[in-house]
Amino acid sequence: MPEAMAAPKALTGGKNKGGAYVDRDKPAQIRFSNISAAKAVADAIRTSLGPKGMDKMLVELSKAQDIEAGDGTTSVVVIAGALLDSCSKLLQRGIHPTIISESFQKAVEKGVEVLTAMSRPVQLSDRETLLNSATTSLCSKVVSQYSSLLAPMSVDAVMRVIDPATATSVDLQDIKIIKKLGGTIDDCELVDGLVLTQRVANTGVTRVEKAKIGLIQFCLSPPKTDMDNQIVVSDYAQMDRVLREERAYILNLVKQIKKAGCNVLLIQKSILRDALSDLALHFLNKMKIMVVKEIEREDIEFICKTIGTKPIAHIDHFTPEMLGTAELAEEVSLDGSGKLVKITGCTSPGKTVSIVVRGSNKLVIEEAERSIHDALCVIRCLVKKRALIAGGGAPEIELAVRLAEYSRTLAGMEAYCVRAYGDALEVVPSTLAENAGLNPISTVTELRNRHAQGDKMAGINVRKGGISNILDELVVQPLLVSISALTLATETVRSILKIDDVVNTR
Repeated sequence: MPEAMAAPKALTGGKNKGGAYVDRDKPAQIRFSNISAAKAVADAIRTSLGPKGMDKMLVELSKAQDIEAGDGTTSVVVIAGALLDSCSKLLQRGIHPTIISESFQKAVEKGVEVLTAMSRPVQLSDRETLLNSATTSLCSKVVSQYSSLLAPMSVDAVMRVIDPATATSVDLQDIKIIKKLGGTIDDCELVDGLVLTQRVANTGVTRVEKAKIGLIQFCLSPPKTDMDNQIVVSDYAQMDRVLREERAYILNLVKQIKKAGCNVLLIQKSILRDALSDLALHFLNKMKIMVVKEIEREDIEFICKTIGTKPIAHIDHFTPEMLGTAELAEEVSLDGSGKLVKITGCTSPGKTVSIVVRGSNKLVIEEAERSIHDALCVIRCLVKKRALIAGGGAPEIELAVRLAEYSRTLAGMEAYCVRAYGDALEVVPSTLAENAGLNPISTVTELRNRHAQGDKMAGINVRKGGISNILDELVVQPLLVSISALTLATETVRSILKIDDVVNTR
């Protein structure tokens, strides 16, 4: 009798030797709940794919894509969502998660081969191709109508900070984007030199030719005692003596700065006391030294690299060899919307450039900055992996067709899973068609037919609302963007498949 009673208990769950409760249905439930949560995010993002999509919402996966490639952040989430949908169906048919995971790994390896085969090599000297890639990236942005201005700016910025012959990557820290409210996006400009948003402190000197620039990290103001002491002055003679000492101390500092030949002085922001006293400013003005104060600590490295100066921590180290040189340092007015300090014509420049982004409000400026960043990342991708691939859903359909062929060479469950992986990728062209107001089913069917006949470059032409050779339309993207999106989406899906339990934390 006890044996008969124990049988049903073993079917649904029971206690193991350690006394912990074991539920056989739980791993499957956890998997499905994880998949449905991730699918919900992907579905929410689907409407933002392509130039006709709504604006973007990013998640952790798209952050990874952003770090690796800088573009394709929406695509990667949409692909992950479609793959999770496939996983859900495969799991419901009783296929083991490990088999699905391993099959997906095989599929992505084959997919990378297919993408590499359909890509076209590109030379960094081919400016037109680089411009097309940057323009395609800007198409789906709010500021897309300014792509004819922003695309060349992005290409020029990257080309100035690298050596095209030897570069294998681009350090985007060398391209400083300065946001300045006022004007329109048409007023954005690329400056070969340094741009500071801080105002010139002494308005008497706003333009210096043949500038010798010093960057100091100490204060030009009277020193304070180490402890909170109070000095009690009993008569005017003592007070006069204190002021004379103060004056002599500051005059000595300013004389040493002048002696080194400095005529433009940048002062780092101080949190302890005022970095520049009125008296020091008065002396600097007399000696015709242009002063820019409140330089942020995080900008120091970029400033030093741009103008070839070194930060000076103490007046004793203020020597001519610590100074940077430039043809011109001047404060320029921006049509009534504030001023900027520009230092141009640096004689020993590190390879850096500055991009001044203008806009009528904060939202526009931030959107323009993000769009320029994406365009810069696209060019960086081409420097990392010098190959281009068609856009407009062409790579995904090509993958779907080739993976279906590949699945026929496999046996058993693997073939089934690889086929499902390929079919899932059709979500990208399907969503592009949907967001462009086309019929997704007939569009994808025609695309599949064209690719099966060997037309690898057939893609969805969003502008004309149909299917055409997407390379002729100059809709291209770096190969790295597509490969990165595919591998990261697959890695994420495989990670979610491995989760079969949740530990509740308090």
